[in-house]
Amino acid sequence: MFIDCIIYLIKLRGCGCFISSVYMKFKYCPICGKKLEEKYSWDEGGVPYCSKDDIMYFDTPRPCVIVAVVNKDQILLLKQSYIYKNSKVLLSGYVANGETVEETVHREVFEESGLKVKDLKYLGSEYVNNNGKEIIMLTFMANYDGGDIKKSSEVEWVDWSHIEDALCEMSEDEIGKRIVKKVLKEINYTGKKAYRCDNDSCSRNT
Repeated sequence: MFIDCIIYLIKLRGCGCFISSVYMKFKYCPICGKKLEEKYSWDEGGVPYCSKDDIMYFDTPRPCVIVAVVNKDQILLLKQSYIYKNSKVLLSGYVANGETVEETVHREVFEESGLKVKDLKYLGSEYVNNNGKEIIMLTFMANYDGGDIKKSSEVEWVDWSHIEDALCEMSEDEIGKRIVKKVLKEINYTGKKAYRCDNDSCSRNT
């Protein structure tokens, strides 16, 4: 879920490690419990290292996908007030261990909406550092490929919106709006109505 991509601050007990931001900041190896030492790793400099398990714990952003699901002139949006009080957002979620980012797209869309997608297209990446919580967001466009909307219990609302209304309905979500603008270019949209909220003077009926 998108909230997982924004709010990520958990303290793990028992293994002596601390998750701060979206990447594990270890003091002890989470596998064997041995205290980590610093090991030089070329351009990366000093990296926490477990000599017993021969593992380096690199401080890198956590990968997350954001997906604009399109069905003709409609785009799939969802609402979660703990993310943005007055905005809808695109579907998103973390990449799980053992899966590709494309598999994550299919899984997250199905989990959050019950829909299947096809024709995935990578639209670029977004880097977020929210008070030390580092995320690399991999953005995609996908076409609807079947199914009926079945809302996940984790979201308040999910449904199709007209693509010309998306930027207005996503007023607080700057990253999401940048993705929607890329989608508009991909579908060769030439109108002006979709951009009417860019100057904060939105009227959905304009």
